[in-house]
Amino acid sequence: MKFILHVIINAVAIYASVLLLNGRGLAMTDMNWVTFAILGLIFGVVNALLKPVLQVVGCPIIILTLGLGSLLINTLLFYITSLLAQALQIGFSVTTFWGAFLGALIVSVVSLLLSAVLRTR
Repeated sequence: MKFILHVIINAVAIYASVLLLNGRGLAMTDMNWVTFAILGLIFGVVNALLKPVLQVVGCPIIILTLGLGSLLINTLLFYITSLLAQALQIGFSVTTFWGAFLGALIVSVVSLLLSAVLRTR
């Protein structure tokens, strides 16, 4: 149940980023709930597998930048999600660095807020 909740939170967060940035660094051709659920699943798997490794490898950069390096890690993970989505022909793509950066930032904020709201209930 917890896993499904995380996939739903990721899907809603990605939907918010596409809604705000579609055509400005992000491109989405098929906007239905199944597509966003698949993207939420891909994003969750990418985060679960790659984020710990990137945080360990990038630890000196994260420390030197006082935590701002973690934004670059999130940007990279968002871009990797886009590459996997393109490989699976889902219709989601990141076209610019700023699209990936702002998309990852929006996903992080929306995920944090939704997790906080759903955890308190």
